[in-house]
Order: sequence, then structure tokens, then C-alpha cells
Amino acid sequence: MEILVMAGQLVLGLSLLVGLHEFGHFAFAKLFKIKVTKFYIFFDFLFPLPNVLNFSLLKKKIGETEYGIGWFPLGGYVAIHGMVDETQDADALAGPPQPDEFRSKPAWQRLLVMLGGIIMNIITGVAIFTALTFVYGEKFLPAKEAKYGIVTSKLGRQIGLRNGDKIVKINGRPFEEFSDVHSPDVILGSHTFYTVERNGQLLDVNIPADFMDRMASQPDSAFVDVRWPFAVKSVKSGTAADRAGLKAQDEIVAVGTILTPFFDRLQAALRLNAGKQTTLTVRRAGQQLTLPVAVDKDGTIGFMPEDKLNYDSRYYSLPGSIPRGTDKAFGIIGAQAKAVGKIITGHASFAKSVGGPADIAEQYGPRWDWPHFWFMTGALSMVLAFMNLLPIPALDGGHVVFLLYEMILRRKPSDAFLENAQRVGTFLILSLMLFVIVVKPILGKLGLL
Repeated sequence: MEILVMAGQLVLGLSLLVGLHEFGHFAFAKLFKIKVTKFYIFFDFLFPLPNVLNFSLLKKKIGETEYGIGWFPLGGYVAIHGMVDETQDADALAGPPQPDEFRSKPAWQRLLVMLGGIIMNIITGVAIFTALTFVYGEKFLPAKEAKYGIVTSKLGRQIGLRNGDKIVKINGRPFEEFSDVHSPDVILGSHTFYTVERNGQLLDVNIPADFMDRMASQPDSAFVDVRWPFAVKSVKSGTAADRAGLKAQDEIVAVGTILTPFFDRLQAALRLNAGKQTTLTVRRAGQQLTLPVAVDKDGTIGFMPEDKLNYDSRYYSLPGSIPRGTDKAFGIIGAQAKAVGKIITGHASFAKSVGGPADIAEQYGPRWDWPHFWFMTGALSMVLAFMNLLPIPALDGGHVVFLLYEMILRRKPSDAFLENAQRVGTFLILSLMLFVIVVKPILGKLGLL
């Protein structure tokens, strides 16, 4: 069921974004009176072979344009008359340019048509983050409220952090919100470090240059989190916690003889008792109770915890949400640019950094949470905008480069050159798709990544 939920969110999110991206191209083409013969979400052929397995799941022709949903769910397209792309090659453009063809229009109009999808993805991302900011505001933990220190994963321990450390500075400066600890400027920056208080002493913990690689290769990429006291929020029916008589608002103060003032301590104590019978010491309405419990083999008992830290919230008016939402959206593009820079400079592995549909689906999560769905979709929209702007033939960015070349040098590349460039770009994209969908998972299972 969890797999279906993750897949459903991915398909819905991508369908929305692909449709809006292609609409951006479509809208500018129509604005400049360029004929568009097809508008498809997903491909109605075996990409990149436009004449193989041609069928659609749904289609309807309105005017000169056929609108449809294809069967091959790895993108989408608009068939713009008179343009070399994945749907037509130079042979289809052998005759003289017609007034309603892409190639007959001025370079600046063709440039806007090619940028249309990217522009629409940016507008979508900004709109989503603006709406989320306006509706839900921002819940944040002031740095001073992280008074119990941090909890580290294996990755956090590798770089020198320890459970209970209190992060007091980032790059030598105090910070206001605990989330700043995970800021892309910190994770992807150069020569960044935390100053932590440990046993009454201040220590600097450096973030290594290959940290992004380490995050990509380990499942516990949330390398540091805040340590928090907890209470029981809800108990799942039929679980070990339910059978033991645990109730909402109970505070579990010990598992057996192990004190559990924080949730990470509880998790560790339950793992030590996995598959065993033990006791829970519970504080309920001022009284202390002892409840026998049979811990599941995976070290859980079946309840949802409630974080007892003192969070704060900030809310924005609609005019105030726009710049804040825009800042969040473009922050994702900035993080992507830094990540690519790390790959180019050799500080991050390309193989470990790229992800496929399964990785994205996991990021959506196993529960259908609408705020998180829209956050992920907004983030993915900005990522798609950035990726499409890369100067690779067959992507929008490749077409943009050729159009800028034409506008600057006043010399148009030949249709044959554009066709060959399209083939090279398509080969690169297919190679990347093959790697992230097939090769990378196999290498991961073999322990080679």
C-alpha cells in the first residue's frame, strides 16, 4: 500500500508539472501564431522513436491540435510545426518555411517559445511555495529551544558530531533557527563548520568537502536532528502499545531499567528489547504506572509520538507570502546549482548524486500528506526548471543556446546540424535514464555505490 501511495503521488505530481511545462511552450507558440499539432502529457510513442508503438490512453482533437495522454510516462511534448525535436527531424522540414512554422519566426519569438516551459515551471514553483506560506505559515524551532542538544545518525557521527552536542554557532556565527543547521549554504558550502558545546567545552566540527557524496550514499541523510522530549500522541489499534494499555498523553519515562527522557533514547531502548517482553514506566495524569509490553521484532510498539519542544510560528499576509515563497522557490535552484558545481569540481560523485523516479517517490513519502505533497511538487517544479535550462541538446536549454548563438552571430545553425545535436542530446538523456532506473539500483544492491 505504501508503494502505491508513493507511486500515486509521483504520477500526480509529474502529470501536473509536465502538463504545465508543455503548456508554457504551447502558450507562447499560440501567441506567435505557430501551428501546434499535438499537446501530450507523457509520450504516445516509445521515446525517442516517434514512429514506434504509437498509441495514446486518451486523446481529443480540438481545432488544429490533438490533446492527449500518452502511454510512456517519462515526460511529455508539444509538436510545434516546423521545429526539429523528438517528434520530427530535418527531413520533415525539407520544403520552404511556412508562415505558421516555428522556423519562420524571428529568433526572439522562438527563444520565448523554448523558454516557455521553464518559465511555467518557475511560476508554478513560486505559486506553490507562496500558497503554502500563506495558508500554513512557517513553523520553526528557535535555536535557543534546542536546549537538549542534538541526535546524530551514523553520518553525523562520521563527521564528529555526538548525541547531546549543542550546536551554538554555524561558521563562527550565532544562528536564530535550528533549521539553519541543514541549510544548503552550510551543507554545500566551502570550509563550513559547526561550533558545538560538549561537556562544557566548545569544539569545531568541520563539514568535509565530499559531504554531499556521503549523504547520497547513506540512507540516514538527515545526519543531525534536534533531541526532543515526548509524549504519546496516539496509539494504533491492535498494536503492542494498545495491548499494553498505553494511552494518548502518556509519558514513557523508562523501558525496563533504561530511562527514556527523549524519543531517541526510547527508540534505542526498544531496539535493545526487540522481540522481548519488558515493561514501560509511564507517567499518566500525575501518577506513575508500570505496563508490561511485548516489543515487536523490529523494535517498535505502535504509537505516534508528540514532540514537546517549544516551536514558534510566523504567518504572512498574501503580499508578504509572495517574496517569501519566491525566496524559498529560488533557494531550491540555488541548491541545485551548488550541487552541480560540486559534481563539476569533483567534490561530489555524479553516480551517487543523481536519482530516478523511485528516489523521487520515496521523497514524497508513504503517507498522503497534502502540504508535503505540494511542497515536494513545488520543489520538483523548480528542479525541472533548472534541469531543463542545462545546455544539453534535446533539452530546452540546448535549444536556447543555439538560439542565442543565432541572435548574437546572426547566423542560424543548419537543420541538419540541429538534427544531429538533437540525436546526441537524446542519447545523453537516454543514457542517464538507463543509469538512474536500471544501472544505479543494481550497483547499489551490489554495494558498489
